[in-house]
Amino acid sequence: MTTKASTTVWTVDPAHAELGFSVRHLMISNVRGRFGKVEGTVAVDNADLNQSKIDVTIDVNSIDTRQEMRDNHLRSADFFDAGNFPTMHFVSKRIVGDVTKDFQVVGDLTIRGTTREIELNAHLEGRGKDPWGNERAGFHLGGSLNRHDYGLDWNVALEAGGVTVGAEVKIAIDVEIFHKLETLSAAA
Repeated sequence: MTTKASTTVWTVDPAHAELGFSVRHLMISNVRGRFGKVEGTVAVDNADLNQSKIDVTIDVNSIDTRQEMRDNHLRSADFFDAGNFPTMHFVSKRIVGDVTKDFQVVGDLTIRGTTREIELNAHLEGRGKDPWGNERAGFHLGGSLNRHDYGLDWNVALEAGGVTVGAEVKIAIDVEIFHKLETLSAAA
């Protein structure tokens, strides 16, 4: 006897997804920014939540650091090269820990055609039904990466020592995912 797969596909709510980052500037402060266009799915394995799969795409052109000239530079070939690589892509490989509390998401992040493994610390912020008949869950994820691992190498040396842009990029993600609750049919 075959059984129906126990998977529920949840969708990233782009209106409630924030992918933020910060990086050192001139060795004295941090510049913060965000990507405004994020889409993706989470295929939840209801039998084993740790076997769930995450697939997210980020529109590089949606970068916003609150300064247009800097954003245009970040879109250029010096950094993201958005003309040739308009998206970043993350696909999970494994989920470790208690997904109802704190856990880690390990996956492949592709930027500028380069794929590297990254680990994000995650926390379930809450779960519940919304007024429109959807079930929702909210998560916060955080981690860091070295931008040079992805070919984001542009920099300028400072006269007093150091560089204009730091290598470490800190990541902070707040996201809601949702799925439509199914109405059970009386017919068998």
